Amino acid sequence: MEVMMDFHALEKELQEAVAADEKYQRENEAKFRAVRQKVASYEEFRDIVLASHLKPLEKRDKTGNKTKVSWNSCARKASHTQESRGELPQELQQLPGTSSEFYRDWRRCLKSSQEQYRFLLQLGPQNLGQIFQADVAFGLLGEFLTVLSENVSVKDRDSVLEILESLSGTKRFGLNVALLSRQEKESCRHLFEKLQGMETGLTCSPEFVHEESTTVTRNSCQSEGSAERKLLELMQLYQVS
Repeated sequence: MEVMMDFHALEKELQEAVAADEKYQRENEAKFRAVRQKVASYEEFRDIVLASHLKPLEKRDKTGNKTKVSWNSCARKASHTQESRGELPQELQQLPGTSSEFYRDWRRCLKSSQEQYRFLLQLGPQNLGQIFQADVAFGLLGEFLTVLSENVSVKDRDSVLEILESLSGTKRFGLNVALLSRQEKESCRHLFEKLQGMETGLTCSPEFVHEESTTVTRNSCQSEGSAERKLLELMQLYQVS
């Protein structure tokens, strides 16, 4: 039986692999450059790596015809009615499928911490895991933790835990955690403190287990115990003491 190959999918996979390799090489060179320059602080080191994709302006970019260019089409197109807390710009109705598409939307189209939070929840752990299967771009993990810490709510607790678990499975995760800034580490600690405080506190002592609801209560206790174990495991992975 003849098997048809999806050349479009192969081409897309190849492009993603090439882009990921170029990004890795670019950021690695920026790290060595920052070390050679003997930067004064981690924040300066981090800024150099984050800006590694930027190129200096050439002479023709500075002179010539002065054409009006909209550098932020996402912001220009967004409707004023979309400024509410729970909505995303119309341009993001089609969610990204690659890390480059994610980075583009994250930088250009999301103008508030609330929009970024909704964006992460809409993507969910499975999509985020696929998008960042190579690795999470330098600096993004810290931004994710800050956004989640600022916006996490009780109803989203399980979703946030699943997102954290998915990100912890990406390549070079340990290195990304080690390179978090002091402020990002503090946001990470606050996030897990909030998650711990959102536990239902279901008491599983025998005196509270009524005969007619024993099965339901035991299942609830087991579910809470599983969530608590997951939270403790994630705290270790994210180096939160």
